[in-house]
Amino acid sequence: MSKGIAFSGDLEFINLGELIQLIGNNAGTGVLRILSKYAQEPGLIYVDKGDPVDASNGKLAGIDALYSLFGWTEGEFSFHLETVNKKNIINKNRMEIILDGSRQVDDGKIEKLGPVTFKKGASGGTGKDKDLPLIKGPVVDYMYVVDEEEFHEGDEIVIEGNYGNWMWVILEGVVEISRETSKGPLKLLQISDGAYIGSISSFLADGSVRNATARAMGRVQLGMLDSQRLANEYAAMSQELQGVVKSLDNRLKLVTDTVVQIYDDKGKVEGSLSGKKSVIEQGKNEDRVFTITQGDASIVRKTKSSYVPLVQLKTGDFFGHIPFLKIGHEPHAASVFASKDLKIAPLDTVDIQKEHKKLSSSFCNIIVNIAISVSVTTLIECEYHKKSNKS
Repeated sequence: MSKGIAFSGDLEFINLGELIQLIGNNAGTGVLRILSKYAQEPGLIYVDKGDPVDASNGKLAGIDALYSLFGWTEGEFSFHLETVNKKNIINKNRMEIILDGSRQVDDGKIEKLGPVTFKKGASGGTGKDKDLPLIKGPVVDYMYVVDEEEFHEGDEIVIEGNYGNWMWVILEGVVEISRETSKGPLKLLQISDGAYIGSISSFLADGSVRNATARAMGRVQLGMLDSQRLANEYAAMSQELQGVVKSLDNRLKLVTDTVVQIYDDKGKVEGSLSGKKSVIEQGKNEDRVFTITQGDASIVRKTKSSYVPLVQLKTGDFFGHIPFLKIGHEPHAASVFASKDLKIAPLDTVDIQKEHKKLSSSFCNIIVNIAISVSVTTLIECEYHKKSNKS
C-alpha cells in the first residue's frame, strides 16, 4: 500500500550514494524512483527497512541494475513510502553497495548517463587520503550519551595498543582509523557522524586493548556512551545473541588484522586452507547459522584472480547467514573451509532475530556499525590482496 512521496529532489544536489545512506539511516521502506531525460524508462530501487532488496533499470535487475544507476548523475528522484513485496536478491550491505558503485563509476566500469559518456579507463582513483572510504552511522540516540568531548585536527582519540574501557559516538566531524605495520602507519578508512569509536569488548572487560588508532580530522565532537548501561543490556541477552555479537566484534578485529598481514606481505591463503574441507560454498543459498564448538574455520572470498583470506574463526565464533547482518562474507560473498576436527551447533535465527528487534536503538546501531565496518574493511583487504598479487 502506497503512503505517498516522502521526499524528492535533484540528483545534482544529492547523489545516489547519499540517497541510499539517507534512506538507510531512517530505515525507510518503499521505492526510490529515478528519472533521467537520457533514459526511456525510470530506474527503480526497492528498499526494505533501509536496505535495497531489488532494483530495475531497463533490462537489468538486482545488483547489476542498482550499480548501473550510480551512473545517473543528472535527473530527478522521488522516494515513495509503500509496502515492498519483492524477494531480497541484493545480498550486500548498503555501505558496500555505495562504495562499490562509486568506485566502479570512478574506474569507468559503469557508464555515466548524460551528455558525455565516460568509457572504461577514462578516470580512476588517486589513492590520496580523501579517497579513503567514509562510514557514517544512523541518527544518534542521545539516551546513551553521558558526556561530550571535543577534539581538534591531529588529536589522537585512541591509540593502538593502549588500554581503554569506554566507547564514543561521533556527533560531528570526521575521524581517521589507522593501523601500525612494518611499513609504517596504514590508513584504513574514515568515520563520521553516527559512527562509533571503540569495540563492544571495550565495555565488557577492564583493560581492553585498542586495535587501531583513531585520529581527529579537523574539529570533532564526540559523545561518550554509558558503558554500564550497554554492559547491562548485553548481560540481559541470551547466550546465543551474546555469542553472535561478541563474534561479530571479534570478526572486525580479525579482518583488520588480515589487512595488515596482506599489506606486510604475510597474508597467504594457501596455508590457511591446508587440510581443510569446504563447508559453505560462496554464492550458494544457505540460511543456517552455526556456532563453532571445536576446531576452526577459514572464511575466504574467491575473486576473479585468486582466493582472499578474510578471517580465521575459532571456538565460540559463528558462521552462516544472520538475517539482520550484512557483513559481506559468507554465504553470499565468501566460502567457509573447516578443519577436520570441526564440531558445530546450530543457532535458531528466528529467536535471535526476535530478540534483536527488542534491543535499544543504540545497541542496534552499534551492531550495524560493526557489520558495515567488517564489509568495508573486507573491500579494502581485497584491494590490497589484488595489489600484492600484481607486485
